[in-house]
Order: sequence, then structure tokens, then C-alpha cells
Amino acid sequence: MAKRRISLKMSSPREVRRTLARIANMTINGEIESKTANTIILACNAVLGSIRADEQQRQIDEIQSKLDEWKG
Repeated sequence: MAKRRISLKMSSPREVRRTLARIANMTINGEIESKTANTIILACNAVLGSIRADEQQRQIDEIQSKLDEWKG
């Protein structure tokens, strides 16, 4: 039996949430093994951490820019 290729979107927190829900349903329905699901969940956590760090850096840069303007 050939394995089905799964395409997952994970470029935003919303997409990661959808991916997690999809993986949970696929696991419950026996479409993927729990070991595979765990691997995908770990990847989702890593992606979310990266997105969070990028967002924090963007906010820091924005605050720094406003502070520099204020100092004049």
C-alpha cells in the first residue's frame, strides 16, 4: 500500500492550528500513525516558536524605531 502524501500549511499561527486539528482527526480516524502525528506536532511547536520569536523581534524593532524618533 503506497503512502499518501500530505501537504500541510504552517506559515501562520492560524494555519498551524488548522494543521494540528487535521492531524488529530487523521490520527483518530487511523489515517496516520501516532508516531507520525507526534513528529508533526513537534514540528508545529517549533514553527510556532519561530513565528513567536519573529513577531517579538518585529515589535522590538518597531518600539526601537519609535524611541529613536522620540529622542530625535
